Amino acid sequence: MKTFNLKPAEVDKKWVLIDADGLVLGRLASIIATRLRGKHLATYTPHVDCGDNIVVINAEKVRLTGNKLADKVFHWHTGYPGGIKQATIGQRLGGKHPERVIEKAVERMITRGPLQRKQMKNLKVYAGGAHPHEAQQPVKLDIAAMNRKNSRIG
Repeated sequence: MKTFNLKPAEVDKKWVLIDADGLVLGRLASIIATRLRGKHLATYTPHVDCGDNIVVINAEKVRLTGNKLADKVFHWHTGYPGGIKQATIGQRLGGKHPERVIEKAVERMITRGPLQRKQMKNLKVYAGGAHPHEAQQPVKLDIAAMNRKNSRIG
């Protein structure tokens, strides 16, 4: 029996729509990362971008468990002396670009390198409920129905 290796020309990419309203961030990010890499497929090949195109809407309504909204702090440096900055995840979700919270969570779950950068281009995240990808006819994926722990209401 020979090992199956998918060639880039043989890849069949599907479009998937995920509504993040009420979903837990970490569980959502791990499912998105798995689908972006293509690990949910029987034809998974590690060195080929064989995952789906994913559209996430309502990114601003994603939930976190525990006190992470106030306690989880992100640090970064501007590159200038004394340029250390910080913000809580609650500030980021309530700020100008709440979609970046999901993007960063998914990005950190995918192996780094040129293939990661290519796979991250297949992820489209929008803060509101509207998206410009209706022409691709994305199939809705109900993550809340997969496991009861995937969503938090209230």
